[in-house]
Amino acid sequence: METQTISTAKLGAPWEFSRRLNQASQLPIFLKFPSLISNTSINCKKDGIKSDVPSKKMFIFGMGYVSQFFAHELKNQGWDISGTCTSITKKKELEEKGFDAHVFDACQPEWKILDILSCYTHLLVSVPPIENIGDPVLQHQDHLRSRLLRGNFQWLGYLSSTSVYGDSKGAWVDEDFSPQPSRNVGKLRLSAEEGWLKLGHDLGLSPYVFRLGGIYGSGRSAIDTLLKKRQLSDSQKRRGSRNFTSRVHVADICQALKASISAELHRQSQTIMQPSIVSFHPYLIPANIPSHHHNVLLEIYNVVDDDPTPRAEVFEFAEQLINKRWPGLVTPNESFIQKTDPIGGEKRVSNARMKNELGVRLCHPSYRSGLQSIIDHMPDPVS
Repeated sequence: METQTISTAKLGAPWEFSRRLNQASQLPIFLKFPSLISNTSINCKKDGIKSDVPSKKMFIFGMGYVSQFFAHELKNQGWDISGTCTSITKKKELEEKGFDAHVFDACQPEWKILDILSCYTHLLVSVPPIENIGDPVLQHQDHLRSRLLRGNFQWLGYLSSTSVYGDSKGAWVDEDFSPQPSRNVGKLRLSAEEGWLKLGHDLGLSPYVFRLGGIYGSGRSAIDTLLKKRQLSDSQKRRGSRNFTSRVHVADICQALKASISAELHRQSQTIMQPSIVSFHPYLIPANIPSHHHNVLLEIYNVVDDDPTPRAEVFEFAEQLINKRWPGLVTPNESFIQKTDPIGGEKRVSNARMKNELGVRLCHPSYRSGLQSIIDHMPDPVS
């Protein structure tokens, strides 16, 4: 499929964006990730005893699909990883995988879990907002802020969604596009973004917000759905009527996260903090952010591939791959690709900033290479 490229000139990017791109072009190639961060230590009080801890310590709120993939990669690079889950069963599963896991019920939190945050240097938030509640962790932001202020955090990342943009009638959108979510899920995401940006400012950090497209990867793809003969929900079928669907392979999400950690380390070492940069995302600056924090960068990145293809086309290609490797294993199933009443949200999401500023080179620029990689690493199904 022919894909369109999009330039900053076409998007009408402001002068500030061009200046930032020039800065970004002088940064090192982040994808090498030799260490991601220096090997210095910080002082941490644990059980009342002060000790030195490595500065490669990541705490993750919400050890789900993306977070576990990311945690595995960091663990292989020598990071200490801890995170939260919602049940004892999931805690045991995570511990069996070698992670330090904590059960955290945001509705009835145990504050002693938050106490350990002061021993970490990096924080990733991968907890979706909840209907009628909002972001479950930010419900307790006063307690959270007090714990985080005791630590030595160097990086804060929040996993959001491209649903914040709403419907642009199929036009390209980038991070300068003013979010206008029409559905409640997008409104909740946008509110959560603002909350974490505000908290990051309170901590003196430059928070990173990653707006993810539809996530797929091993165990979570059109191929897996067809092989397991799962029926799509009504919502999934309606999404199949869209002309454009942005998606991203989990491996490329991890690339963007690691690149931002490396970029932040470089930025802090160069102390390039300029007061004017905050004007780059004026619609996302909460009114109650103190003026003395306006020298903190707002880092927002769309994390999607180059090919916003209809869902029906993806399932058709997945079916072709399966029948090529295992002829006759699946039969055509129109329920995966049928057209129904549209659900809205037509847009094509640009990843130009992620590539230009973070230096990310996609492993899977299209669903075609992503699905091919998935099926190439699949064992033969049990008959």
